[in-house]
Amino acid sequence: MSDVVITVRGESNARVRAEEAAVRVTVSVDGPSRGPVVEQAQERASVVQDGLVAHLRSGEVSEWSSARVSVWSDRPWNAEGAQLPLVHHASVELSATFVDAGALSWWLGDVTESDDVQVTAVDWRLSPDTRTRTEREVAAEAVHVAVERAAAYADALGLASVSAVEMADAGLLGARPESPFAATGARMMAARRPRGRRSACSRRRSS
Repeated sequence: MSDVVITVRGESNARVRAEEAAVRVTVSVDGPSRGPVVEQAQERASVVQDGLVAHLRSGEVSEWSSARVSVWSDRPWNAEGAQLPLVHHASVELSATFVDAGALSWWLGDVTESDDVQVTAVDWRLSPDTRTRTEREVAAEAVHVAVERAAAYADALGLASVSAVEMADAGLLGARPESPFAATGARMMAARRPRGRRSACSRRRSS
């Protein structure tokens, strides 16, 4: 009697509250004179930096950084097509990682009161340790789901025990060994008939 192949998919997901937020803000100033524009940008950026230092000391910020002042000039055109005098621009980008959502909310409210400061990005994320632990837990649960699903199919077909023989993420089942994607692995389960015949089933983990 030939082997019976059963392909199944194991799925699992987890919702975890974000632990930190990577935020970027840009201080931008423009005006007719280069010197005052640069000075104003530096002064405004210094105020933002002082706030970040205070949050760092209180433990609400884990790290922060500031880029150098970028300065450039251009000549705008008016509605009549005439070129206007030079306009000078200066900007400073600052980034910080907040580990306290309440502190971030208050800080953003304070810095954005000024027209010179724009929030360019807020990226909510998990800490590296939590991300690794969660991925492992979700993967383990997905394997469990695949085993249970494969066992149900095997039982319906009158097969005996189920064991894993190959594992892979979605779309990688049956990949050739020489493929660069084969290292990702597959999850394939084999069910044995009472007389020793073997069948197989696969599963995919998604998180």
